[in-house]
Amino acid sequence: MRFCHSPYFYSRRQTRPVVVGDPAHGGVVIGGNHPVVKQSMLTCDTMDTALSVKQSLELVAVGCQIVRITAPTVKDAANLKNIVAELRARGCQVPIVADIHFKPDAAMEAAKWVEMVRVNPGNYADKKKFAVREYSSEEYDAELARLEEQFAPLVKLCKELGRALRIGTNHGSLSDRIMNRYGDTPLGMVESALEFAHIARRLDFHNFKFSMKSSNPKVMIECYRLLVARLEALGPDWNYPIHLGVTEAGEGEDGRIKSAIGIGSLLCDGLGDTIRVSLTEDSPNEIAVCTDLLAEIPKLANTCPPRGWSWDSVSYDPFSFKRRETPEIEIAEGIKCGGEQTVRVVVTRATWDKVAPKIRPKDDVKPEGIYEDLNVFEIDPRFEIEPHHINCNSQLVTVKDGCTDYSTIVAFRLLAAKLKRLGRNNPILLKDCLHFEPIPLEPKIALLRASVVIGSLLADGIGDAILIRGEAGGGQSLRLAYNILQAAGCRSFKTDYVACPSCGRTLFNLQTVTARIKERTQHLKGVKIAIMGCIVNGPGEMADADFGYVGGAPNKINLYVGKNPVKFNIPEAEAVDRLVDLIREHNKWVEPEQTASPVPVLQNS
Repeated sequence: MRFCHSPYFYSRRQTRPVVVGDPAHGGVVIGGNHPVVKQSMLTCDTMDTALSVKQSLELVAVGCQIVRITAPTVKDAANLKNIVAELRARGCQVPIVADIHFKPDAAMEAAKWVEMVRVNPGNYADKKKFAVREYSSEEYDAELARLEEQFAPLVKLCKELGRALRIGTNHGSLSDRIMNRYGDTPLGMVESALEFAHIARRLDFHNFKFSMKSSNPKVMIECYRLLVARLEALGPDWNYPIHLGVTEAGEGEDGRIKSAIGIGSLLCDGLGDTIRVSLTEDSPNEIAVCTDLLAEIPKLANTCPPRGWSWDSVSYDPFSFKRRETPEIEIAEGIKCGGEQTVRVVVTRATWDKVAPKIRPKDDVKPEGIYEDLNVFEIDPRFEIEPHHINCNSQLVTVKDGCTDYSTIVAFRLLAAKLKRLGRNNPILLKDCLHFEPIPLEPKIALLRASVVIGSLLADGIGDAILIRGEAGGGQSLRLAYNILQAAGCRSFKTDYVACPSCGRTLFNLQTVTARIKERTQHLKGVKIAIMGCIVNGPGEMADADFGYVGGAPNKINLYVGKNPVKFNIPEAEAVDRLVDLIREHNKWVEPEQTASPVPVLQNS
């Protein structure tokens, strides 16, 4: 199976156009030869018409091309009429998407007023009780028939009114039926979406797109790759566009890094027709990141195809993550990489000189090797590698600086492929760049570039150590390296947070509560905490978290261990304390050190 034209050469996936609204009057076309479309979502109550209009206009002012609004009930869906009418009266023609979970009748109402309806196959018509049961073939077919009975009316209405659909599955929110046949897997997500697509096609409706979202960038990448490969196998007329996003990415640097890894790596391979960066921040911030990320992709994607290298040569399975097997070697005194070792962080001598005096003995964020002191062999992948070039498998290798014919991602993919052809499995040191800009990059751009490049390769299973040089600040580059490893799921050096962006379903102030929880728990190395505004984004979508803080009702919080609710209807004023108590009960709590920050912010010199 193949998910793109070539892993070594950028060629945008050709998709059929999906029309959202009237392009002659402010609508957009997704797919075809049209530019990637930027979108975001409102954070307010859908019944608050004035605030919904205000937030929509704020998003459009910063470049948002599609605005999504939640419609949890028929009443909310009906109020979309008022929101859309007010926007049009003010001259704003931005297409509106209704976000639907659980309520087919809400979807039917919303389709009357908005240009697109998003449905989640995991909870649109199927029940989700996390029940374990076996389905006979007859029972499974009966469930599919029931699903079609629920979904077909919406498809017919969208076809009649000229609406578009987004068939959007989320990791962790699959139906019991899908879970029991496929598990909580990328394959399950794809099959769930395809069930809905088959129904739409049987009704001769094609104005839809897919999305496959996860809070784990590696899972998200696998899902989209598998989806596109399946669509290619189904035939050329299955060329529907796709929407990219890492859900519940969080806030600040962590949210931007996760999004850049997932969205950026797929864009560099030619996938993606519309994107959303989901941040636990004010929505206009999402559009700023979308704009910056899209501007960087042409500089990171490969436009010079290496001759003689095709899909048959790749060193990794793009549909199932497995770290590339290498021997374990020592790169510094007491520091090993490769094998089963964690991915190591290497710095330049100049960075070491800046940060070394500020490193404390117990700090987790610290250099583990100095590039100039490593026994590393630099290889130019533009030329053939002869067996005598590398003494043994225990030689650390990297791509030689100045190799500008290929993008950095492709240069390292090619290096891994050439080593495989030689029968060598040397550990590889990844670099975020192979040449330096004449003017140092802005920190926000350096962060995005490094995240796309390093994150993409780590998601391929390539890399045993990393070196960040695009970020000019010594302390910033060191912290960025560790944050990329954490976001890519390669290393855990601090508390990991899965935090959904706010929307009209949210039952508490996500930004305030997230900050409060972080203040109490950010020292808990290796603990993963999910912060969900409502039950739609939990418990399934936070199933791999250790603990969950979920809005259950206005001013009431439910606490979870994994995907299991254990505490109910806790007053919001007490909920953070009760979360800490729960962490203590499960022996995951340690007292914070009073004199040390768990993640030192090393100032640039």
